[in-house]
Amino acid sequence: MSDSSPLPPVRLHSEAELARAALATPSLSRAVRLARWAGPDTRVDAGGSLVEEQLPAAVELLELAGDDATAWASEAWRVAVDTGLVEIVDEEDGTVAAGEELALLTSGSPHDVLTVWLAALEAVLADATVPDLDGLMDAVDGDGEVDFSSLDWDPEAEADFLDGVLGNLYLLTVGEDGPRDGTVPLPALAASMIVPPDMGEPSNDVLEQVSDAMMRLDDQFRVLEPIGIVEYQPVDEALMAEGDEEPAAPEDDTDVSRYGLVRLTPLGLYGLRARLLEAGFPAPAVGELVDKGADVLLDGTSRFPQAAARAETEQWLARREPLAAARELLAAARGGDAGAPLRRLRCQQALSLVGREAEPALREVLDDAELGGLARVWLSERGIPGVPAPSQELVFWLTIDTVAAQLAAEGNSDELRGLVEGLAAQHSGFFASVWRVEHPATADVLEAMGRLHPDKKIAKEARKAAFKARSQQAT
Repeated sequence: MSDSSPLPPVRLHSEAELARAALATPSLSRAVRLARWAGPDTRVDAGGSLVEEQLPAAVELLELAGDDATAWASEAWRVAVDTGLVEIVDEEDGTVAAGEELALLTSGSPHDVLTVWLAALEAVLADATVPDLDGLMDAVDGDGEVDFSSLDWDPEAEADFLDGVLGNLYLLTVGEDGPRDGTVPLPALAASMIVPPDMGEPSNDVLEQVSDAMMRLDDQFRVLEPIGIVEYQPVDEALMAEGDEEPAAPEDDTDVSRYGLVRLTPLGLYGLRARLLEAGFPAPAVGELVDKGADVLLDGTSRFPQAAARAETEQWLARREPLAAARELLAAARGGDAGAPLRRLRCQQALSLVGREAEPALREVLDDAELGGLARVWLSERGIPGVPAPSQELVFWLTIDTVAAQLAAEGNSDELRGLVEGLAAQHSGFFASVWRVEHPATADVLEAMGRLHPDKKIAKEARKAAFKARSQQAT
């Protein structure tokens, strides 16, 4: 997550839906109940935690049971204090009162609710990186300070590790190559933090580190699930060996679910995106460009995966009259800069979503050197009569423009390799003529074709044509 390049855009639920989900999370709902329960007789200690004598009443109010009931009640109280649902009135007396934020959850907007939930998320994330309390108490020295070295625990490193894990989970969720339902096996998530991308067969030492990371994450995701950012299926306890041994490796792929599965919820996507933005990462969301001009739309979606670009464009078009939208898109697609071919490709994809009402806009640009080719394609695909045949010069120009756009969008992909092979096969004497095309990307495209074409003879022809094109551009 050190790269500052934009992340894939995320599709978020509406704030109203997310606010309802936030209010229903165990962590926030419990904190709200405790905040409404707190009164003049409620007492807290110097750290703001409920005094021990009042924990049983809090457990009963929250209808908690089991060995962890007191811990969950304490955690709910910490969330209430950290989010401002409860305010400490007098630190010496340990008295409290309802905080201003409590009213926002009933009279505020969905955005207000989500702001409170984000504060609760930060409190829970901080809790998730703290080791078990028994070990923490054992590490307190004579001055009341925690000796972190005796715990083998670095608070900053632990927080960074969890942030990295959540960042990778976000990437896997929003990326088009991620799991279809967003569910990620815990071993894969742990390995994403430990195993270098270029490593072949992991060593035993690396596998042991992955196993250790899995156990840390298993504890942490159990803490995080009640705040609503993840759905988590814990590691099957039956797989755990006796004592402190780590679980053995799964015997087959179908067994991987027993090693933990985690999935970001819609609320989790919202929360992690908010944290990424706060940390300075470009983290776009589908729908952010609907009120922008066509130039911003085409540039903004140029790096979007295809499905996300289509979703953004559909929302943009829904707010505009088709003919006016088509004219605005075509005007924005013009240009001879390096980004222009990809803008024209996105324009062509956007226009494919517009009905025949846009026909006048496309006819207006039939004689345009940059737009005439895509206009003919659009009109012909709809069976509209009276479309003039393109000149060979226009065909070649459109070919260069299309390949340049594909290179910018996907790099040396298999799809582009197939396109290059098809172009060379379809046009007799293609390389003998195409180098003359007056397009800023002609030489670069021909060099790419030379790299991509599997036939050495044809690849050599492409490189020669690229040399000629570059020489022509220099004169």
